[in-house]
Amino acid sequence: MSAAAVEEPHRREPLTLLEQANQLMEQHPGNRVEIIGGVITVAPPPDAPHAMVLTTLMKPFLAAGLDGERTEVLQGIGLWLPTGPEDYAIPDLAVVDADIHEHLIENNCYDPMSFRLVLEVTSGNFNNDLRNKVTAYAEAKIPVYVIVNRKHGRVHVLTDPVEGGYDTHRIHAPGEHITLPESIGAEVTLDVAAILTTGRL
Repeated sequence: MSAAAVEEPHRREPLTLLEQANQLMEQHPGNRVEIIGGVITVAPPPDAPHAMVLTTLMKPFLAAGLDGERTEVLQGIGLWLPTGPEDYAIPDLAVVDADIHEHLIENNCYDPMSFRLVLEVTSGNFNNDLRNKVTAYAEAKIPVYVIVNRKHGRVHVLTDPVEGGYDTHRIHAPGEHITLPESIGAEVTLDVAAILTTGRL
């Protein structure tokens, strides 16, 4: 009597990080899923003050004419990162070259060379914005990174990307006005107090 052959169950290759991230987005609509430094992060939907800060911030960028022929001001657009083979981030706000659609890389994420500025408004995961994304955006050579730090009541402006971070990191308190570098395409001035009051936790 011969023994019947035992069939092994079909083995599927393990999901890539990108596949896992996309699966998480499908399972948790509205959450922001990113891969930074080879680690998947999931942030819940932003609260109303977070969204109000973005609305407040859009106004000076639009008034300066940055949403036009040469540049666009966009919220929640994917940025492909050089920090890992599947790394990407979704900054809250970005100033990008107007031909951004020509620089799609993968997974609805775009080449960092098209980004002139990225901006994050902190939520519960504020350490990610203040640490991991500083390194990631610097490695991507994003010229200007602005952080609205709602937890500590400050606005950070980081410029001059170098390996592992930014060479210039200025912290601004309520009462100050920040003039952003003209390299973003126009002169934009931000009122720190107005931004932080809008985004008060």
